[in-house]
Amino acid sequence: MTVVKDIMNREPVTVEMDSTLERVRNLFTKADTHHIIVVRGREPIGIISDRDVLRTVSPFVGKLSERPQDLSTLQRLAHQVMSRKLITVRPDTPNSEAIDLLLQHRISALPVLSDRGNLIGIVSWRDLLRYCAESGQSDCGTCDAAA
Repeated sequence: MTVVKDIMNREPVTVEMDSTLERVRNLFTKADTHHIIVVRGREPIGIISDRDVLRTVSPFVGKLSERPQDLSTLQRLAHQVMSRKLITVRPDTPNSEAIDLLLQHRISALPVLSDRGNLIGIVSWRDLLRYCAESGQSDCGTCDAAA
């Protein structure tokens, strides 16, 4: 049985709750990720997806038609945009259970927490699909959850 620690990203991108969306947007541009965890110290308190940023930042930023109010959208803070209801898993969570959580809550990533509640990774639906594709198995030990 494959568990989350076997496939999770062990270096999740994080920001503090008062980070601006300009910083968050720059991190999405630089990092190969679709989710950024908002932390207070090492405690995860929220998550921001690249889609959250696209919905919040004016589409006119960086365009000829950019106005001051468009630029002001970049000054919103992470805690104003983040999803606060975190659904998390532990490293020993079976992949099938992770898939169930993603489907049940209609989310695309799960922060992985240690027994002490510290952030140690993140697993996304892309990670799970990549594992299935690379393992060369038709069920990967996970597809029962999706059925």
